[in-house]
Amino acid sequence: MKLKQWLSPIVYLASNWISLIGVVLVTTAGILWIFLLPSSLRGHSIDPYIGILQFMLLPAVFFAGLALIPLGIWWFKKRHKDQLPAVFPPLDFSNARFRRLLAFLAASTVANLVIGGHLTYKAVTYMESVSFCGQTCHVVMKPEFTAYQNSPHSRVECVSCHIGPGANWFVKSKISGSWQVISVTFNLYPRPIPTPIENLRPARETCEVCHWPQKFGGDRIRVFNNFSDDEKTKWTKSVLLMHIGGGNGYEGIHGAHMGPGVNIRYAHTDKQRQKIPWVEYTGKDGKTFTFKAEGYNGDGPGQLDVRTMDCMDCHNRPSHTYQLPERALNAAMADRQVDLSLPYVRKVALDVLKQNYATTEESEREIPARFRAYYEKNYPQLMASNRDGVERTAKAVMAVYAKNVFPDMKVTWGAYPNNLGHTDFDGCFRCHDERASKPDGRTIPMDCETCHKALAQDEESPKILSELGLDKRK
Repeated sequence: MKLKQWLSPIVYLASNWISLIGVVLVTTAGILWIFLLPSSLRGHSIDPYIGILQFMLLPAVFFAGLALIPLGIWWFKKRHKDQLPAVFPPLDFSNARFRRLLAFLAASTVANLVIGGHLTYKAVTYMESVSFCGQTCHVVMKPEFTAYQNSPHSRVECVSCHIGPGANWFVKSKISGSWQVISVTFNLYPRPIPTPIENLRPARETCEVCHWPQKFGGDRIRVFNNFSDDEKTKWTKSVLLMHIGGGNGYEGIHGAHMGPGVNIRYAHTDKQRQKIPWVEYTGKDGKTFTFKAEGYNGDGPGQLDVRTMDCMDCHNRPSHTYQLPERALNAAMADRQVDLSLPYVRKVALDVLKQNYATTEESEREIPARFRAYYEKNYPQLMASNRDGVERTAKAVMAVYAKNVFPDMKVTWGAYPNNLGHTDFDGCFRCHDERASKPDGRTIPMDCETCHKALAQDEESPKILSELGLDKRK
């Protein structure tokens, strides 16, 4: 009886302005949902801003409207409790209004469940999409998104590495993301964005879903293309046999660092983990050795941050690699994006690339113009005979810059060290510097052939590539 007494005035009470606003919001969201449903069924919109409307603002409007309807009823009843009718129509099926109300409630409940469930699901899945991660905050994330698009993992969704499976890390990421939204809104974020990410999920739970240290890698050949700065470009190649390792019984690089029973801890003095004065190595035989860099006097790590080594300590930029100008330009030249017949082409390109440009717009304007101006001034006849080659190369040089430097975020050449290898940054040499352990004198070797064997060094036509049928250069 009390339930009926409470429900009987519901039609009357729902005629207040708060509830009516709620009805309007729910109806508007419902109509927009129907309008946008075909595009959402096809997948995520390529425009991240449409996605924000579709999967974030629209659910907020819909659920806000649902909340306002009962809130308005409660407010109206409390405010006009002395002005309510003495007797309301009975709540039975003889009351036509009651029958219509029940039908309306049943239909609207089903519709709200369908629409609300769909919006909630699509909002969650949209927040895990590549377009949301990389393009919503386009200025902040432009460097990382650009590098990601040019990486070997460009077909792997961001959340696969940054979050991984499970509700626990999903919730952690959204809590972290809330502060990121605040930082972007109020311009509180640093430039460039500091790395490494301290609260990133352990690599063993993400990277090793596809890669794992015991996976057999064996030996692999790597070819490095080099070009001279001479008037007539000289193209040479260096060939290394990399001892990747892995598998059962063949250590190599992976087995020595991440093999069964192997555990490495290290202490670092800087946020980017580039200065490592203390290393503790436990081998598969259970023996532990401690190595200290020259000049480090502590018996242990002391107050320094200590980290257990995993994949990310060497492969620290697996999907967001920024190259130095020499290496980036070499790659473009090997890919024939650059006209190698142009005199001093590498020297001119590097001179242009290494200039300071205050904004992206300035770089887009000045880099092609400065490259073109060199040949207009020094080789006017070539400009007349091979203008297309100069123009094509100018665009390629601009593309090299655009993939690696982002003035708006203060991402300059070398802003993010890449620890894989040791030619561009210290990388391997952060630890492999012949430091000795005490008292036995065992060292962390710096010998080149520990990790690789040189098969050719700056040769124009390496014999080894011809023998293996790998010299495809024309």
